[in-house]
Amino acid sequence: MSNRLVLLGTKGGPAIRPGGPWPTSSLLELGGRTIVVDCALGVTRGLTDAGISLKQLDLIFITHLHSDHILELGPLIHTAWTAGLAMPVKVFGPVGTADYWRGFLQSMAFDIDIRIVDEGRPDIRDLVKVVEFGEGSVLADDGLSVTALRVDHPPVTECFALRFEHGGKSVVFSADTAYFPPLADFARGADILVHEAMLEEGVERLVARTGNGARLREHLMASHTLAADAGLIAKAANVGRLVLNHLIPADDPEFGEVDWVAAVRKTWAGGLTIGRDGLVVEFADEHAA
Repeated sequence: MSNRLVLLGTKGGPAIRPGGPWPTSSLLELGGRTIVVDCALGVTRGLTDAGISLKQLDLIFITHLHSDHILELGPLIHTAWTAGLAMPVKVFGPVGTADYWRGFLQSMAFDIDIRIVDEGRPDIRDLVKVVEFGEGSVLADDGLSVTALRVDHPPVTECFALRFEHGGKSVVFSADTAYFPPLADFARGADILVHEAMLEEGVERLVARTGNGARLREHLMASHTLAADAGLIAKAANVGRLVLNHLIPADDPEFGEVDWVAAVRKTWAGGLTIGRDGLVVEFADEHAA
């Protein structure tokens, strides 16, 4: 089977605006597995638009518990269940993911119970297994290995970059993080590095139009990575392709792809993709020299 990465949502932050992109979620098809990384608003529609039958749900990974990464986890699985999901799904996430899932089940108990009786569905509570993880090995299954690295995303401490490997192919997701040099070692030699990115000029405009601007700017600069610094990580890691995702800002009409390219080209001369919703990134045969 072919391997591919599909960016389902590419916006940093939970707010959505008319005509703008959706918050962060991704589809990774690797080694015959259907893998969802983060479940922001829009993930269910994004998967179906990518041609995925929701009954194919297999593995779901949550990098951290900010709403723009986990808000639609429960609705995704429930919608898959109503679409005929009957096979087990494993959800991997940091400490607190199991609490989220229990809370979702409690909130939907009436609907779940009545559909089991009225429509003959299997019990969704028996189909889903939540595994909470920390740094190190997360999964080793039928040639697929997943490892995690704790990154720097204050004030969230349980936030993890993820590395997926199968059959000599590798993809790394930075998760949300400030510039974090140890990530280069973690991503060493990966075919694709999906890294969050922030455009400094865009931050100033974002701060200017926000009521809590000064506090917001402090958070953004302490917790996220400027595009040029994402390029430094890609260069140090010698990855095959850098994919910018979780873009801040992603919905400012004053900035477009040319601005992102100019920012990252200050530090990175290799393969480069600026994320947009629905974009498919194929695995190249060749790697960066």
